[in-house]
Amino acid sequence: MKKEEAIEIARYIFTTGKLIHDRMYAAGSHYFGEAADEKTGVELSLPQMNLMFAVRRMGSVTMSDLAARLGVSPPSVSTMVERLVEKKILSREHSREDRRKVVVRISDDAVAVMDGFEGNMLDMFITLVEKIGPDTARKWCQVLQEVESVLEEK
Repeated sequence: MKKEEAIEIARYIFTTGKLIHDRMYAAGSHYFGEAADEKTGVELSLPQMNLMFAVRRMGSVTMSDLAARLGVSPPSVSTMVERLVEKKILSREHSREDRRKVVVRISDDAVAVMDGFEGNMLDMFITLVEKIGPDTARKWCQVLQEVESVLEEK
């Protein structure tokens, strides 16, 4: 593949990925922002949502691992975690293996809220899959599987 073609394809993938990302964050902003009182009772900023979903993906995670995953400083993560603990979204406790480390996880109270949000996201993707059709959806999954395997190589 020529460099110009690679650049054009990369730009298209980036732009389309950003469009999907923006739609998801818009839905998240509605769910956890302006409509929060009706659905969740909790209002969250986009960085707080990002942190919350990172913790959900990672399960129990140390503060330092969470900071590294998000690419922010440990003091920044500590501040954000504190706010989410106050909102009863996250829980914090000392690690059983190393009492010096603090482990963060999704609180029991937040699981149902996150399940509801993820259900809304799934509905959005079901609609998208139905619109693009089964053949294109299967091809998309194959491409994403290849992308995932490359991204997970370290």
